[in-house]
Amino acid sequence: MNSPLKKASIGALCTAMCGAFFIAGTFAESEYPAITRSMVESAETIIGLRFSDDKRDSLLQDLTEARTAFKEIRSVKLENSDAPAFAFNPVPPGMTFPTVQKPFQASTYKAEVPTNREELAFYTIGELAALVKARKITSLELTQFFLERLKKYGGNGVVNCTITLTEERALQAAKRADDEIRKGKYRGLLHGIPYGAKDLFATKGYNTTWGSAPYKEQRIETDAAVIQRMDSAGAVLVVKLTLGELAMGDTWFGGMTRNPWKLDQGSSGSSAGSAAATAAGLVPFAIGTETYGSIVSPSTRCGTTGLRPTFGRVSRTGAMALSWTMDKIGPICRSVEDCAIVFNALRGADASDPTTAVNPPFNYSPNLDLKRLRIGYIKSVFENDKGNTASDSAALQTLRSLGANLVPIELPQYAGLDMNSLDFIITAEASAAFDDLTRSGRDSMMARQSRYAWPNIFRAARFIPATEYIQANRIRTKLIRDMATLMKTVDVYIAPSFEGSNLLLTNLTGHPCVVVPNGFREGRPLSITFCGRLYDEATVLAVAKKFQDATGFHKQHPKLP
Repeated sequence: MNSPLKKASIGALCTAMCGAFFIAGTFAESEYPAITRSMVESAETIIGLRFSDDKRDSLLQDLTEARTAFKEIRSVKLENSDAPAFAFNPVPPGMTFPTVQKPFQASTYKAEVPTNREELAFYTIGELAALVKARKITSLELTQFFLERLKKYGGNGVVNCTITLTEERALQAAKRADDEIRKGKYRGLLHGIPYGAKDLFATKGYNTTWGSAPYKEQRIETDAAVIQRMDSAGAVLVVKLTLGELAMGDTWFGGMTRNPWKLDQGSSGSSAGSAAATAAGLVPFAIGTETYGSIVSPSTRCGTTGLRPTFGRVSRTGAMALSWTMDKIGPICRSVEDCAIVFNALRGADASDPTTAVNPPFNYSPNLDLKRLRIGYIKSVFENDKGNTASDSAALQTLRSLGANLVPIELPQYAGLDMNSLDFIITAEASAAFDDLTRSGRDSMMARQSRYAWPNIFRAARFIPATEYIQANRIRTKLIRDMATLMKTVDVYIAPSFEGSNLLLTNLTGHPCVVVPNGFREGRPLSITFCGRLYDEATVLAVAKKFQDATGFHKQHPKLP
């Protein structure tokens, strides 16, 4: 989730008709009045339907019985990790995938330890890996270096992106990495490299706060799947980073995470700390999540490079659930190839997360020939761009100069439908994920209490009819089919990051994207987004790398006080 939804979700039949009401923020379950015809008539106004009196009368007994069922359902204790008995599948009928996994290819890296060691703060993963592998610097030295930067800049006095330093764990992991490398056991490009993780990933021995006061002392004594995979790759977790509380925005229980380029401005969200810490050189890379812009938006604000993989590419086991059909996990880095390196370690099937069952190969190579590809651009959006017209147009020109074959395209659209009308899918699922928070009244502990903050959104979402939620998901099925048809005409397409419907549409369909810096305006970063076919992160990353190498915006970094 990126920011508060633009409008409250439409009303719902069940709760309204059932006469549920709030006292001091909690359901007064024992004080339900009898359901009457007038209640039904009032509920009709909320959901935009009209029944006759005889139809209203026929509903009364059914609604009374439904209310009893709701009460019984609420008596069952559910954890955030208890997913619904269905899994979203973004694969359209007939889609096939490559079957051969080739060795991972990365660029060749050479690096020296700089005279001014502060410059290490902005080395890429590949550059740091070259130093560690050659034993020109130890993992322990790197880990201590980034821990000191986090202590100096990560707190409330500057970037405000640190929730918990995992110092003891990190120092042990760094020493272990150095020992393995000395013995000739080199795990790969992430071996001994420090990183940060958004604080919605369970980490044994440390609090997992989800950025929100009701969960500030929460301990989940296991490691999330992504933490385990980073451990297996030899990476060193040094910090659990801020997120907008319960994965929205950049405000958490400790204040607002700040944009390193402009410290009086928020870093956007919800992967607020992951982007801010990476941009500020407090970690070489970080792990974030996206439901609706939570990698794209903070990466744009902070000038980082982010990969939002295909839905189901990375296991969400041990991660906070916001929307079971839309949550995705991906890296936020300094460069496109850094994202490819991290993604290669994160991806893969996990029996505990059924959405990962589709697990095609990831055959990334930096040696892509753009001239052999068809690269789409959303013609109407580029022509009517009201945001960053100059930089977005320049991106197209850069691709042309690289020999790209640009093809005008348009995204699926349906008469009478504003794509934003489907965003209540998120709030319906999020309100279920945090049902107990609402009913217990602990939502009053949350930092943000405005109309567009979670406490109110969760309450409003209880009025979403189940029928409309299902209908919205049926429209997603149409979108998946229509996007499959579109993606047969291009290999990758480029889009302004926030203009038009692309951001929401591709989050609904589960398509991958890479967001890269694309210039500056008034000293603040801008971005452009490359979108790819389902499960084809390799191609979209390689195309985005060609663009990034030709522009170099990612090599500029903010200066901290």
